[in-house]
Amino acid sequence: MANHKSALKRIRSNEAKRLRNRYQHKTTRTFVKRLKESSDKAEAQELLKKVVGMIDKLAKNNIIHKNNAANQKSKLTKLVASL
Repeated sequence: MANHKSALKRIRSNEAKRLRNRYQHKTTRTFVKRLKESSDKAEAQELLKKVVGMIDKLAKNNIIHKNNAANQKSKLTKLVASL
């Protein structure tokens, strides 16, 4: 267990960040799943805009790697274009 005040604070802040990152990542995955299941092109295009923004935010905050984000966006864009 940590002894210093600053170490205790670091533990608390790390836990808060971990929960926030986990929530954002899980929410994004849910929207990606919803996008993959959609069959209406207009709806999928609107959802794609939202999902791309969410993926960009995850990459910006280093929750996922930037190349992973680029690959996901590319695959989802192809998927929507093929509808």
